[in-house]
Amino acid sequence: QVQLVESGGGLVQASGSLRLSCAASGSIFSINVMGWYRQAPGKQRELVAAIISGGRTNYADSVKGRFTIYRDNAKNVYLQMNSLKPEDTAVYYCNGRIYGSLSPGYWGQGTQVTVSS
Repeated sequence: QVQLVESGGGLVQASGSLRLSCAASGSIFSINVMGWYRQAPGKQRELVAAIISGGRTNYADSVKGRFTIYRDNAKNVYLQMNSLKPEDTAVYYCNGRIYGSLSPGYWGQGTQVTVSS
């Protein structure tokens, strides 16, 4: 089993910044893709950013140039969010999975990010 615990969400004004953290523990040796997803009220969960073992990253078009995903040696993963917009308001979820697997992997409990205008 893999446990993922997010932290760092909160309320911020537009153009502000937040950093989300995801602490990974358990049987994480098999996990080689870590990502951040978000779900706004009434909308589907969407991929925000992902990082693959080796360091390759990909981002949703809506956050390119504003958000940065990175990780440390312990496989904890972070999402630095700059120039936040009200449309970034959502619950943000950390995800860990195996590259190429059809399994959705493991999810954290989510952390709320609210951006006021």
